[in-house]
Amino acid sequence: QVQLVESGGGLVQAGGSLRLSCAAPGRTFRQCAVGWFRQDPGKEREFVAAINWSGAVTVYADSVKGRFTISRNNAKNTVYLQMNSLKPEDTAVYLCAADTGTGISRRPEVYDYWGQGTQVTVSS
Repeated sequence: QVQLVESGGGLVQAGGSLRLSCAAPGRTFRQCAVGWFRQDPGKEREFVAAINWSGAVTVYADSVKGRFTISRNNAKNTVYLQMNSLKPEDTAVYLCAADTGTGISRRPEVYDYWGQGTQVTVSS
């Protein structure tokens, strides 16, 4: 079992930055690929970024490429999402997810464990 806890959300003006964290206790998390997704009420869950277990491989949605950076510190059992140049359309609940498989994926159904999410609101 992997319990994920997100933090770092909040209210920021357009053009600002936030750093989200996804933490989980235990050695299993270090072996997981981790993805960040976002969701607005009434909309489908949208892929944002993902990172493999070692941090060597990352993928991004086109909508955030060049603005967001995903990274991890396995010694701290934490994955980060640095979000720069934020836009009002980035407003959503951001969720992290862990996949105990060997690869990384944009598909939410692949992920085994999910956090509760953290709200990000970008004002214009």
